[in-house]
Amino acid sequence: MTAISPTLSPPVSRVASLSAPQAQNPISLRLYKVLGAHFDDDATREALDTLAELYAPAPASAAASSSGAIDGHPRGGKGKRLSLDGDGYGDGDEERERTLSGAAGKPNGLVARATLEETLPGDIAARARKNLRRDVENKLAESSRQFLQAFSEVDKQLDTLQEHLGLMRVRCDEAQTQLHETNEACKSLLDRAGSLREERQGVAVRQSIISLFLSRFTLSPDEKAALSSRDVPIGPRFFAAMDKAAAVRADCRVLMTGDQEGDARAGLDILATTAAQLETAYERLCRYCAGEFRAMGKDASLDVPPALQEAVKRLRERPEVLQESLTYLSQTRQATLLSSFMDALTRGGPGGLPRPIELHAHDPLRYVGDMLAWVHQAIAAEREFLEALFGVRATQRMVGAVRERDEGSADEAAMSALLDGAVAGLCGPLRARVRQTASVQESSITEYKIANLLGFYLLTMQRTIGKEALVSKTLEELTDLAYSVFYGAVETQGRSLLRVPLDLDDAGVAPPLAIMDHTQVLREMMVVYESSLLGDEKEEELQAGFRDILDKMVDPAMEMCLTGAEDKKKQRPNWDKAVFVLNTLGYLQSVLEPFAFTVEKRGVVQGLVDAKVLQLIEEHYRDVVVDAGLAEVADALDSRKPQEPLSHIEAAEPAALQAALHRFSEWLSGAAVVHSPRLASLTVQAAGARVHQAALGRLASTYGRICEAVRAAENKYEAGATLLGSERPFGQVRLLGQILGLHTEEER
Repeated sequence: MTAISPTLSPPVSRVASLSAPQAQNPISLRLYKVLGAHFDDDATREALDTLAELYAPAPASAAASSSGAIDGHPRGGKGKRLSLDGDGYGDGDEERERTLSGAAGKPNGLVARATLEETLPGDIAARARKNLRRDVENKLAESSRQFLQAFSEVDKQLDTLQEHLGLMRVRCDEAQTQLHETNEACKSLLDRAGSLREERQGVAVRQSIISLFLSRFTLSPDEKAALSSRDVPIGPRFFAAMDKAAAVRADCRVLMTGDQEGDARAGLDILATTAAQLETAYERLCRYCAGEFRAMGKDASLDVPPALQEAVKRLRERPEVLQESLTYLSQTRQATLLSSFMDALTRGGPGGLPRPIELHAHDPLRYVGDMLAWVHQAIAAEREFLEALFGVRATQRMVGAVRERDEGSADEAAMSALLDGAVAGLCGPLRARVRQTASVQESSITEYKIANLLGFYLLTMQRTIGKEALVSKTLEELTDLAYSVFYGAVETQGRSLLRVPLDLDDAGVAPPLAIMDHTQVLREMMVVYESSLLGDEKEEELQAGFRDILDKMVDPAMEMCLTGAEDKKKQRPNWDKAVFVLNTLGYLQSVLEPFAFTVEKRGVVQGLVDAKVLQLIEEHYRDVVVDAGLAEVADALDSRKPQEPLSHIEAAEPAALQAALHRFSEWLSGAAVVHSPRLASLTVQAAGARVHQAALGRLASTYGRICEAVRAAENKYEAGATLLGSERPFGQVRLLGQILGLHTEEER
């Protein structure tokens, strides 16, 4: 039919032209409807495909065979050809039905039939239009027969299944009956099993609680073995077990505190058990520490293993046990340090270096210093060892700074006791050697250096190990001994200085050699004392530390200067005693001046110097007045009677006054105004200038008094102003001051 469609479709324009006049013709309407239909929708295409399959043309061979069969068959029994009309079958329909009915059971009966009849082109379409309903019904009938046949097989299988289901139902009923009977028989057993299951769950819960309780409040076998077994060394495992036991005791106390009304037997048992376990652990720690302390070698500095440090830390909770262990340490370290000290004195270091200390016994200062330095180094190393043993972190400090000690700390007290016990053995050999060395010295400066060295180490030891330590007390005893010997030597030297007389044949005014040697020894002592200062002393402490030495050294020198000068003055009247004393005291001042701690003694010496300067000013003034020619006039002015005219005194008569003024004028032109030969021998230039200036000042004052007296009318000088103006300085005190170089101006 698809092939016919293009042939039957007229042009649209033609259809349009024919539609108007034949609009009422049914055939035309039918034709227009068919021609105007569209076959693009899916339903129409599917229907056409179905028709094409239903009336598909047979192959040529099949058609030929079929046509032969038909041609051999008589047409309608009468020799007529079968014909089709527009509504159904033509003549011979019955025969044709029979033929077709014979072929209806075949699968391709309809196609074969159509093939047999298709002898002319377009016959298939004609047959399709005529037989479509019947063919479709036959096709449906054939399909229904196939369904019935298939369902008959299914029905047979369902019957078989029904039989099996019946048998299964019977068996299930039997099993249900047996199960019911079994449930009835096992009901009590199941109830018992359920109760046992619940009991098992409760027991499991209680078991877990008990396991947790035991793990919390008891030690495991490994932990017990770590605390008590000798096979387990002291180490992290042992300390972990101790921590666990201590934690168990703490938790048990908390538990017993919270449960005051319950039974406390379990808590008491736990406390008793852990107490016994900890006691065993502490005994092991005590034995371990004692063994380690006994095994300490001869090395001055020792490394502390972490296990030993932790053991000492834990033993601090048991002071009595710790003290028992530390006794072994003190004994061991005392013997070790004593042996090392004796080796250093007699044998020296490994291989002979450093050399034995006693080889330097001829040098007392080095000998004593080496012994004290060794002891100090041993104490420092021992303290570092004890700080590491007790786990005390040393404070950061500069080299030479004072070590800060916490006197109230238990660890500090224990370390001080151990340190004191360890170095106690050194006190005997040290005391004997230092005492012998300090007692046989003849030089006071050597004695002072030894005493000062001992004092320095005494202060160092007191700040390191305390004042109550045996070493500190020994050094204090040796220091007192050294200072006692030193003060004895100083006093002896002072007495010897006082017994030295001044040389009568020596006309010089320089300090004597004996005093210079004596003060040089004093200078060395002051240098030693200054070098031993720490820098943090107060002024009072600074002066008090050297006051006795200054008194014992300076006082004899001043006494020898004064008494010796007096004795020599008596035997040599022309000898200049005042200049000698000032030179000697000035020399003492120059020796004391560079040191700050001699301020007090310098003040005493300065008082003597001031007194001697005033005395020398008076003497020098008299000499200057005599040299200037005004001595007689000045004496007359001072010694005249009241109301007695000055001009009537012989020494002050106008002629004598004129001669005195002339001599004074000549003296002003000489070199004695600027420089005095006597004062040139003063070693202290400031004192000489002071004496000379003071004497010139008094001379100017005397000249002023003379001028006032000459000008006064009661002294009865004729033309007094003319008399004064005839010679320099012409009766003008201000001019005299300028000539003498005085800074003060005298008012006329």
